[in-house]
Amino acid sequence: MKKIVLLVFVFSLFCGCSKKENQVVNVERAFYYWKSGSYFDAESAKQLNKLEVKKIYYKLFEVDYNESMGNFPYQKNSPSLYTFRDLDSVNVVPVVFIKNEIFQYNNEKSLDKLADNITFLIDKYHKENNDYDKSDEKIIFDYTEIQIDCDWTKSTKDKYFYLLKKIKELSKKEISCTLRLYPYKYPDIMGVPPVDKATLMCYNLIKPLSKKEKNSILDIEELKSYLNKKRSYPVHLDVALPVFYWTLWYHNNRFAGLVNFNSADISEFAKQTKPMWYEVTKDYTYEYETYLKKGDQLKCEEVDAKTITEAISIIKQNVEFDNTTTISLFHLDDSTFKKYSHEEVSSFYSSFSK
Repeated sequence: MKKIVLLVFVFSLFCGCSKKENQVVNVERAFYYWKSGSYFDAESAKQLNKLEVKKIYYKLFEVDYNESMGNFPYQKNSPSLYTFRDLDSVNVVPVVFIKNEIFQYNNEKSLDKLADNITFLIDKYHKENNDYDKSDEKIIFDYTEIQIDCDWTKSTKDKYFYLLKKIKELSKKEISCTLRLYPYKYPDIMGVPPVDKATLMCYNLIKPLSKKEKNSILDIEELKSYLNKKRSYPVHLDVALPVFYWTLWYHNNRFAGLVNFNSADISEFAKQTKPMWYEVTKDYTYEYETYLKKGDQLKCEEVDAKTITEAISIIKQNVEFDNTTTISLFHLDDSTFKKYSHEEVSSFYSSFSK
């Protein structure tokens, strides 16, 4: 009998240690959809189904402010009955991006109105109305969660948190928000948002123009500076990882804008001079809108599968998770499944439960 009790005790210890080291038991696979336009191309839909992605964080609109209009929505996406038709049973989470700058122009009264407008627009976009028969409403997507994306600061947190509470109150939905690494590491300074859960955004760690020798999308040393010890957070945490790229264009050594090139595109008209950096070797026109001159400099920031895998290891070592966690990839693009193989993308999810 004593031997049996001892075995049960040892087994319990073993299970307890295993759970501590591997807290994520169930991974919910998700993607962000951040493009302008609501169309999922057939190949992307096929790949999402193959990966068994069950959640799409779908950006509906952004919110800005000006003196004449006050708070106003822009870059709106209008999904239709066909938008999610080819996806297998996905949960859609409408996302609203709010510029942090708006809070300097708002008080509680105007934030009440903004919360009302946000919930109204989300409700409007989730169904399709018949212009001839108002009673003939068709649901485009059901939703139980709203996510708010905002890079709040110490000076704006009170107003932002007030807005989150009002959206929760009016919508009667689960509310989540994005969480950058700085407010994650310093909740005593930045506060803890009053939400049901938060998505830890493990990318865009450096301002793109500040450190020319580093990849501003994902730099491992910068990631380690935030995730330098095991921490728990008062709110349930999900995670978002980067699978996007961008290229910074410099003309006469001055930043001229972002261009939609990856390293394979650039090799056609430029030569590499050092890691991430290219020099244009001939005048080049892109889609009749972008005119590159010979001698222009391009910094192509991409994140390979090896770097993402290394980042996952650091996140797992230093972030405490609940048993079930949503892992999201930002963001779905035509090039996503050209850059990464199916096995690589699948491993970005499965690595969290190993």
